Amino acid sequence: MNISRYLLAAGLALGLTVPATAQVSSIATPPQGSVWNTMSSVIAGQARESSNLRMVVQPYGGNAQMMQALNEGIAEFALNDVNDAISAVAGSGEYSAALPNLRAVARINPFPVGLYVKESSGMTKVADLAGKSVPSGWDGFPIARSHITAILAAGGLTWDDVKQVPVPELIRGSDDMASGRVDSAFFAVGGPKVAEIDASVGGVRFLAVEANDENLAKIQAVRPAFYFSEIAPAPARVGVEEPTMFVTWDNVLLAGSHVPDEQVKSFLAVIFDNVEAIGTAYPPLRALNVETAYKSYPGLEYHPGAVAFFEERGIKQSK
Repeated sequence: MNISRYLLAAGLALGLTVPATAQVSSIATPPQGSVWNTMSSVIAGQARESSNLRMVVQPYGGNAQMMQALNEGIAEFALNDVNDAISAVAGSGEYSAALPNLRAVARINPFPVGLYVKESSGMTKVADLAGKSVPSGWDGFPIARSHITAILAAGGLTWDDVKQVPVPELIRGSDDMASGRVDSAFFAVGGPKVAEIDASVGGVRFLAVEANDENLAKIQAVRPAFYFSEIAPAPARVGVEEPTMFVTWDNVLLAGSHVPDEQVKSFLAVIFDNVEAIGTAYPPLRALNVETAYKSYPGLEYHPGAVAFFEERGIKQSK
């Protein structure tokens, strides 16, 4: 079965069939419970409410399948780590072949990620994981490999300093931490799964990293668009108990090159004309800002519809 038929079959298996005459756009996401799935669901809901765009959220097993879906024209949009998108277009890293049909649409928000542990562990920083177990493998979610490599580096550790416990994908990794199979789990700040685990184990905590120039060079050697950001406690940021430094990247909205310009422009109008409603529905999306959404990234081309949207709004591309 070729990749197009495989991805189409996956979408149909998820019950996403619609009448042949319906004009439906899909947003490819990781499984339910992930931050991107939640964000996409909020944005798609706003599109259905405030425009004539008919949008569905279509979960896949991981980033590679999401990017393949866009490249093959099976899905229209996706949220992703800009580093992964750059790798996908170039055919580098986890991608054995280039995916030339991916286009940037907009910078959405900064995306802090980390390793988190049970509160009862007593650990507070990544350096405390020396000799402890960390999820590895990630055959179903390979993007996590580079992210955890960077997080460990920012804590002064390498994979050789920890015990590696294979996990297949994001949701399973957190479940394995809750069950005690592994000491730590990887997730994005604000992820619904983190709140679920927090409730089930009596509290969780994200581990802090050391944000300095030396460690910045280390994480950017892993992925060039990584940076550090300080995250303050908030109700939606379960596991963040005081201002904490995190390895961070930019979340970007992507589209396939097959998506019509007007469709891209309409979708961007929905997002940036309804920032308050979207941010109320999911607080991490309060970072949406049209003034900072048109950011250039190495090796990643913008969709012509996005270029036209920002030019019409008087927004110049930033570095």
